[in-house]
Amino acid sequence: MAQNTNVKNLFSHEKATFVLVDEASETQKIDNFLLKILKNIPKSHIYKILRSGEVRVNKKRIDTSYRLKIDDQVRIPPIAIEVERAPHVIEPKQQQTAWLETNMIYEDDALLAINKPSGYAVHGGSGLNFGVIELIRHARPKAKFLELVHRIDRETSGILLIAKKRSALVNMHDMMRHNRIEKKYIMMVEGEWTEPKKTVELMLKKTFTQGGERRVNVTDGEDDSQNQMSKTIFYLKKSLGTYSLLEAKLITGRTHQLRVQLAYLGFPILGDDKYGDFALNKALQKKGLRRMFLHAFSMKMKHPLTEELLELKAPLPRELDAFLSQHTP
Repeated sequence: MAQNTNVKNLFSHEKATFVLVDEASETQKIDNFLLKILKNIPKSHIYKILRSGEVRVNKKRIDTSYRLKIDDQVRIPPIAIEVERAPHVIEPKQQQTAWLETNMIYEDDALLAINKPSGYAVHGGSGLNFGVIELIRHARPKAKFLELVHRIDRETSGILLIAKKRSALVNMHDMMRHNRIEKKYIMMVEGEWTEPKKTVELMLKKTFTQGGERRVNVTDGEDDSQNQMSKTIFYLKKSLGTYSLLEAKLITGRTHQLRVQLAYLGFPILGDDKYGDFALNKALQKKGLRRMFLHAFSMKMKHPLTEELLELKAPLPRELDAFLSQHTP
């Protein structure tokens, strides 16, 4: 592993970067959005590229008061500022390439899909200098276009899509908006779930703690533009005594949707350090479960360019499979 104490910010490159706004950044002011994404870039430089018009939203100039809307496309210009950072381990290119090849489950000219391990953020930011998309770009330095199609939580493992062509990215975002991508997750929860199939619809609202950490809560459905309906179909796969193995089909894709819904119903996901049973999680760590038992294992859709049916599968990670085996009769 090579250690580097003075590296360029990960947005330092010769090409502009395009970021699609999702629910996590909806209504945020553009300057705060850039400050969050461009970690370790001087604030003065961020305001400079804003005032100069180099930052565009939907190909238009905006000012610092602009509030982002979901599906806005933000253009971030090339930034070539050397930033002094605390020591940070960056894997050599050959190790990045090996990581990508090990976790890849599908690739063609338009699309790349990986089985993201738990513990990897999908992009840098929020105190992290290195995320999956940066790792892939470093492993594929000659690639002209590599952009995240969607996000999954850092603690969650499973299928993550990266577009290799802008046309593929645009088409997949359209499919997501119209619920034409079938996503399925598997999770182990605390409690004895008894219903073979259960449809859950709950109104969710994003909030922030005093420390600035994002939280999502179930609301009473009162009229509020910040509220969003969430819908999931849950299936019972195995009853495991005090635990239950569930499969979930997402109908909507809200922030922390599965974690919040299940915690609200009294069936927190094992290992969830944000909405789960903290005392149980601590005990489970001693039994080998040191992560959240939530995995995006299946995705079905039409190929964004050829329209052929595409079915992607991500096997259960070894650590989850081993824990499941301990509790399977």
